Amino acid sequence: MSPLRRKIIYALSFEVLGIAVAGTSLFLVSAGDAAHSFSLSALCASVAMIWSYIFNTAFEAWESRQIHRARTRLRRMVHAVLFEGGLLAVLLPLTAWWLSISMLQAMMLEAGLVAVFILYTYLFTLAFDGLFGPPISAQ
Repeated sequence: MSPLRRKIIYALSFEVLGIAVAGTSLFLVSAGDAAHSFSLSALCASVAMIWSYIFNTAFEAWESRQIHRARTRLRRMVHAVLFEGGLLAVLLPLTAWWLSISMLQAMMLEAGLVAVFILYTYLFTLAFDGLFGPPISAQ
């Protein structure tokens, strides 16, 4: 599979499943209704899809220059934490605005979602690499 096609399939499948995970999580912990929670999840997924393409392109460029290119547990954890940290910088103000809550409240809500998504990102990339094999940069 070409690197571009792999990135597109990765991003789309990650975000489609991520909308279900985030929408359900938001609905369960917020006072909003399901439509509002899933709309925010879809908006965040759109932002995340763009970030995913940018981040994974940069990460794989870095990874391809490493002496040891295997995707170890540590490398997968670092990948997940850096990906979610960058995404949080954008989504925090968006969430506060969408839900009409303070930045502190949004930060607490996002902290819970980040914990869920760090685990989700780790497990998703592990499963994705298991199905499609690691990218060229990790071979």
